[in-house]
Amino acid sequence: MNEELKKLLDSIKAKKQEVRDFCAADKIEDATRAKEELKDLQAKFDLLYDLEQEKLENVAQQAENGTARQIKDKKKNHAIAFVNAIKAAAGKGDLSEDDKEIINAMKEGTDEDGGLTVPQDIRTAVRELRRGEDALETLVNVEHVTTLSGSRVLEKHADQTPFDNVDEAAEFPEVSTPQFEKIDYKVKKKGGILKVTQELLDDSSENIIAYLKRWLAKKSKATRNFMIVAKVKEITQGKEIAVDSLDDLKKIFNIALDPAIALTSGIITNQDGYNWLDTLKDSDGKYILQPDPVKPTSMLMFGKYQVKRIGNKTLPSVEAEGGYKVPVICGDLKEAVTIFDRETLTIDISNVAGDFWKTDQTGFKARERLDIKEVDTEAVVMAEHFIKADSGTAKAAKA
Repeated sequence: MNEELKKLLDSIKAKKQEVRDFCAADKIEDATRAKEELKDLQAKFDLLYDLEQEKLENVAQQAENGTARQIKDKKKNHAIAFVNAIKAAAGKGDLSEDDKEIINAMKEGTDEDGGLTVPQDIRTAVRELRRGEDALETLVNVEHVTTLSGSRVLEKHADQTPFDNVDEAAEFPEVSTPQFEKIDYKVKKKGGILKVTQELLDDSSENIIAYLKRWLAKKSKATRNFMIVAKVKEITQGKEIAVDSLDDLKKIFNIALDPAIALTSGIITNQDGYNWLDTLKDSDGKYILQPDPVKPTSMLMFGKYQVKRIGNKTLPSVEAEGGYKVPVICGDLKEAVTIFDRETLTIDISNVAGDFWKTDQTGFKARERLDIKEVDTEAVVMAEHFIKADSGTAKAAKA
């Protein structure tokens, strides 16, 4: 079962519980409405499930014809050739003619920087692994590009300029000239070095690939998280809003954010900020943060704004006099920020430079290429909540 079907199944289970809860509270109208929503969810699940079954049947047919096996073998050959090239560069063997042909084909159309191009199937696995619960990349707009630089042109505030009234038989007035903003991007090379032992290179291809996937995914995620946090701080610098109560938070979504942006907005905060939000109560003594009925593992503020918690190390609180300023980011990051991802991942191998030779290690120098740009600076607000240093919350990291 694919991820979409699994999410739908979770939603169906949550909706069934919602119907039961409404019935138990004698809220018959609400229970009836929820039951209708449950029927829609079930119908959608049934349709997608049928399509998935047809897809599986097609794959089975391809397997009988040999098509699926050829695709799988091709990916496996790419991965093995990649590992063999790593071993050869580290002095652990030679490349066969078949491996050389695969490696040369993989390099076509990529940047000429001397690196060994990582196969597409491994790059895809790295991309999936880095999208963990603490990944901010899933919250921003990501545009995959095929060039090292380029630009995008956006119309500013098009929804705020209405048509004028036109009287019967009168001439139509000229509308105001649209204002356009040009956003230029230029992907930058990001990278680092991983030292591995010679024993790892003696291991199986599967273990080497698994090790590289985990390392590349963690570094790639950390790089994107750092860039996104830095960009949000940059576009909100000097415009931070102090928040001390629920009313302060409501004011941000009601006034500071455009209504169109507020509809798709959420909250991002660190451990300190989440602890504060999670202890807020309404006048009846009920906690404000409540589980999302569609996705029970997520929490909602005011019943509609999803709250995402990330670590203090990724989004640090700022040290201030007598305590810390805790960041509470409100808005829609997909509207505010765009990552331009070149999606080219290369690796250099060396076992003769510097300390590598002394310690019997091999160095993997990995590179990827991306850029990040602000698109709508009004789509995000940086709120700050002050906590005292002795308040008993998680110790905030220095910015």
